[in-house]
Amino acid sequence: MKEWGRLVTAMVTPFDEHLNVNYEQAAFLAKRLVNEGTTALLVSGTTGESPTLSAEEKCELFRIVKKAVSVPVIAGVGTNSTKASVEMGMMAKSCGVDGILAVVPYYNKPPQEALFRHFKVIAEEVGLPMMLYNVPSRTSCNLEASTTIALSKVPHVVAVKEASGNLDQVAKIIKEANVDFFVYSGDDSLTLPILAIGGYGVVSTSSNVASAQMREMVDAFVGGDVEKASKLHLELFGLMKALFVTTNPIPVKAALNMLGFAVGGLRLPLMEANPEVKEVVKGALVELGFLQ
Repeated sequence: MKEWGRLVTAMVTPFDEHLNVNYEQAAFLAKRLVNEGTTALLVSGTTGESPTLSAEEKCELFRIVKKAVSVPVIAGVGTNSTKASVEMGMMAKSCGVDGILAVVPYYNKPPQEALFRHFKVIAEEVGLPMMLYNVPSRTSCNLEASTTIALSKVPHVVAVKEASGNLDQVAKIIKEANVDFFVYSGDDSLTLPILAIGGYGVVSTSSNVASAQMREMVDAFVGGDVEKASKLHLELFGLMKALFVTTNPIPVKAALNMLGFAVGGLRLPLMEANPEVKEVVKGALVELGFLQ
């Protein structure tokens, strides 16, 4: 969606030493990311540890981040219950967000026709611009290209975050979806390939750490400087892979803490990075010149 721009940062949720949401730090992080080039913020997505946040915590995050920045705020509201997703979407709407993101239902693995109905109901009842989120590695359920294409014709369904890792599937969506439907990469390391086949942008975890560099890469490609975009992609590649060496957002929180931006730990069932993961993350930060 053009109003959301090409670099949507899937923002981490900062916690304090007692693992309470640090709303002040969340507002500060949101402002920093926007100043560095982020064009929209996804709040309470997977990177924001949405499964362990209460509805009240999510709503307070939406309000505070929305107040802190001038760019669009997209609320993660999807669950594996259509009714619960609609309810969370309506709560997010009351908090003033600009759009919603709904993930493919996890665990119950609906068939494609049920997926179509699930997303259609959310879009119709919430009535905000909605981004679909396809991430089979987490949900064990792929939103097939034909279903995404059909959903692209549903009012309020405006985009998809595609993290299937299947470029053929992504290409089919780009080719056959509505012309005003936008495909965002859901894998940082596939951002440039997806842009090259007609994708619009990226919903990024890496931009929590390297927002300016991710924005520069995307802008270089869009501006026609493919050589520069490729160079920047390769420079960022080590970081992109390091931030997914174990379950997201464990590495990205470790990276931010190493860089002196305190985002705290993680709530169970996730946990802080172990020494091996920290070493991989540190190596990527050193390679980029972010750490000595």
